Amino acid sequence: MVVCGDDGLAHRLAAELRGVYGEQVTLVVPPNERTARPPVVGRARAASAALFDRVVSAAVGTVGRAGGNGQPAPPAGQRPESEGVLEAAELTEAVLAEAGVARAAALALVYDDDETNIRAALTARRLNPRLRLVLRLYNRRLGQHIEELLDQAAALAAGDDDGGPGAAIEASTTVLSDADTAAPALAATAVAGTSRVVQTEGLLLRAVERPLSGDGSGTGLCTLALLSGGGPAGTDGPHGVAGEQPPRLLPDDEEVRRAAGRQAVVLEHVSTPAGTESAAPARRTTGVMPLASLFSRRLRWSVAGLVGCVVGLAVAMWLVTGIHPLRAFYITLLDLFAIDDPALKEPLGRQILQLLSALVGLLLLPVLLAAALEALGTFRTASALRRPPRGLSGHVVLLGLGKIGTRVLTRLRELNIPVVCVESDPEARGLATARRLRVPVVLGDVTQEGVLEAAQIHRAQALLAVTSSDTTNLEAVLYARTVRPDLRAVLRLYDDDFATAVYRTLRTAYPRALTRSRSVTHLAAPAFAGAMLGRQVLGAIAVERRVLLFAAVDVDGHPRLEGRTVAEAFQAGAWRVLALLGRNGTPADHVLAKGDRVVVAATRRGLAELR
Repeated sequence: MVVCGDDGLAHRLAAELRGVYGEQVTLVVPPNERTARPPVVGRARAASAALFDRVVSAAVGTVGRAGGNGQPAPPAGQRPESEGVLEAAELTEAVLAEAGVARAAALALVYDDDETNIRAALTARRLNPRLRLVLRLYNRRLGQHIEELLDQAAALAAGDDDGGPGAAIEASTTVLSDADTAAPALAATAVAGTSRVVQTEGLLLRAVERPLSGDGSGTGLCTLALLSGGGPAGTDGPHGVAGEQPPRLLPDDEEVRRAAGRQAVVLEHVSTPAGTESAAPARRTTGVMPLASLFSRRLRWSVAGLVGCVVGLAVAMWLVTGIHPLRAFYITLLDLFAIDDPALKEPLGRQILQLLSALVGLLLLPVLLAAALEALGTFRTASALRRPPRGLSGHVVLLGLGKIGTRVLTRLRELNIPVVCVESDPEARGLATARRLRVPVVLGDVTQEGVLEAAQIHRAQALLAVTSSDTTNLEAVLYARTVRPDLRAVLRLYDDDFATAVYRTLRTAYPRALTRSRSVTHLAAPAFAGAMLGRQVLGAIAVERRVLLFAAVDVDGHPRLEGRTVAEAFQAGAWRVLALLGRNGTPADHVLAKGDRVVVAATRRGLAELR
C-alpha cells in the first residue's frame, strides 16, 4: 500500500496500516526542508512543552521521551527511518511509479491541498486501473463528482483488459474528509449529554455517555465502552492515572457488572433514518434572516404596549358611547391618526378618549421611525460579523475557524447549541460560514488579554480549542481556567504523550472540571485505513484518546459470523455485532446467514481480526 501526504495524517495512517493491520506500506512525503506541516506539530511542540513546564512544572515529571542529545524522541506516528519512506518535493507520475503504484493494492492521497490529491488520483488511475483509491478532500460536492469520475474511468479501463468487459474489477474510489470524520466527536465532547450519532447504510446508531446503574447494567441496548474509573463523573483521563482503571472498549457482561457506578458509553438507540425524530434535534440553516432579528427586544415591547393601548381605548369607547365594538375600534384608529373632526358636541367621556387617542398617536410616530431605522441598520450589517450579545450564557466558545473548526461549528448549530467563535485570521475560511449562520465572532489573538473575555468566557458552557497549534490551544485553556476554574475544556492535541501529561496535570489542578483531548488525525486515520482495506468504515466514536469504529461486514463465508446468533457474534475487547443493515430492531437470537450484512462496533485491532 502507498500513502502520500504532507502532514500528520499521512504518518499516522502509515503507522496504522503497519502496526494494526500488518500491511506493507510505502510512505511518500516531502523532503524535510519542504515539509509544510511537520508530522508531530514540530513547530509548536517545543513551545508547548516550554509553556506547559512554566505553568505546571511542579506537577509534571516529563512531557515527552528524550533522546540521547536531549531532544524529544519522535512519538508514535512520526516518520520512521526505514526503507518504506520515499521523499519527493512533488507527486509526479515518475514518483508514483517509483513508489510502486502500478503493483500496489491501494493508494491514499492525504495531502492538505484538494487539487494535489485530485491531480495525483487521475495519474494513479491511469497507471493502475485496478488500484483502490482513497482521497482526502474537504469539498464534499466536488468529492462526489471525483468519486464517480474515477470509478467510471476504472470500469472503462477494465473493459480493455484481457478479461473483457465482464471481467471483475476490485477498483474503488473512496473520498473522505478528516474534518467530517472528527467534527461529530469534537462537538459531542464539548457538550455534556449530547448523543453521539453515527449514520450507517440504512441505520442510525445513537450512543450516550451515562453512569452504569447499581447492578452494573445500562439502560441501553449494550455497553460499548467503560471510561476511566476511580474519579468523579466526567473527569476521565486518556490512559488512566494512579489509582484509576483505564478505559475498556467493548467489555463483556461480567466486566459491566463489576463496573457499577462507572461512566460508560452505551448504545441507546438503533433505528432506520425515518425514525430519526428521537435523535438530537437538527436545525435547518436556510440563511434567511428571521423576522425577530430585524427589531430589538425593547422596540418589540414598545410596539406591544402601543397595541395594548389602542385595544384598551377601543374597549373604553365601546363602553362609554354604547356603539358597536367594530365601529368603536374604527373611530379610535381615526382619532389615533388625527383624521377625525373634533368631538366638540360629544359627551365629556368621548372628548377625553379622543385626547388620549391623539396622545397615543404622538407616541406611535417615534416608534415607527425607530423600527424603520433598526430594520435599515440590520440589513446594512447583515453581511458583517456579529458581536456576542450582552447577557449571553450557556454557550460554547469555539477557538479556530479553519477546516476542522468550520465543520465543528456547523455541527454545533445543527444541535441548536449557541456558539461564539474566536479567530485571529480575518481571512479564515470559516468566517463565511459563521456569517451565514449568524454566529457571533470575536476577531483577535486568543493569547492577548481581553479576547476570551469578549467571547463571554466567564458565562460559557465549554471551551473547544481546535486550532492547528498545540501551543495556542493549551494557552487558551490555561487562561480560561483562571477565569472559570470549573469550565469544561476540550483541546485538540496531536502528541499522545504530551496530551497525557496535560490530562494528568489539569485534572489534578482542577478536579471538578472536565478536561478532554482529541486528535483529528487519531480520529480520522482508522476511517482512511478501513477504506484502503476495502471495508467502508461507517463512523467512529472517540473514547477518551481511543477510537471505537463502526463498519459494515458481509457475513457470507465468515467463520466468526456465519451460523452464529447476534449475541454470540461478539468478542470482548475486539468487536461486537450491533444490527443488520437496513433492519430496525435485530433480535439477539437472530442467526446470521449467507447474504446478511451487519454493522459491527470494533477496535482497530478487532477490525483487523475480522479480515
